[in-house]
Amino acid sequence: MTRIPVVFIHDVWLHASSWQAWARRFGEHGFSVVVPRWPGEDRGVTGTLRDPSGLGEVGLEALTAHYSRLTRSLGTAPVLIGHGVGGLVAQQLLGANLGCAAVAIAAVPINDIPWALPTELEPTSFADPIDPGPIRLPPSDFRKVFANTTDADEAADLFERFVIAAPPRLLTDIGGSDGSARRYADVHNRRRGPLLLISGQEDRLVPDAVTRSVYKLYGDSSAVSELKQFADRGHCLVIDRGWRSIADHVLAWLDAHGIRPR
Repeated sequence: MTRIPVVFIHDVWLHASSWQAWARRFGEHGFSVVVPRWPGEDRGVTGTLRDPSGLGEVGLEALTAHYSRLTRSLGTAPVLIGHGVGGLVAQQLLGANLGCAAVAIAAVPINDIPWALPTELEPTSFADPIDPGPIRLPPSDFRKVFANTTDADEAADLFERFVIAAPPRLLTDIGGSDGSARRYADVHNRRRGPLLLISGQEDRLVPDAVTRSVYKLYGDSSAVSELKQFADRGHCLVIDRGWRSIADHVLAWLDAHGIRPR
């Protein structure tokens, strides 16, 4: 059996372990799973929260370069699956022909699509002005923006299991005045592999309308670009109790495009 690698790229404020259920599911289907941590990210949530200083200087360019080096080292072009900021990075790498396919889930938008971080998540709204290091997300804001389609108990559980601090440079890169220039991805590459964009129709961080606008950007390319919208799902759709329906849709989509272990 040829084991196709799958690289999972997580979102800001979430730890790499947010992909643990997906990694098991894809491994069961014969894929070779790679779940890299970000530069400066500890092996576990607790360790990263205890000392998040390594995340402080991570920006979008450094993050994309980190995953670019990793994908090049695999020897085989992987499937790229990203959530939020990870979905943006996955599109950047696919546009550079560093993946055989990509799935961008509730992805931070690319190019000139208007978008900004919700007011609750802007660094100036809760960053420490004396110590502007990695920015912690209050549980109440996680529930409001990430986990708005879950109940309070599930939101609290997800927060405890997966939430870490965010690099302030990255937040500026994706949400600042020049964010659209930094969020660039090649939408005209006809030689790239297939792309699947996924949105949650109740997402308050990356609204469904934003993902639909990104989908339209790919309209001039003859390469495969598809959109799947999930009703009643918010931004935490990859980690909440309904994660498996999303994962299984991705597996079926890959299979439909001939991307499967042989």
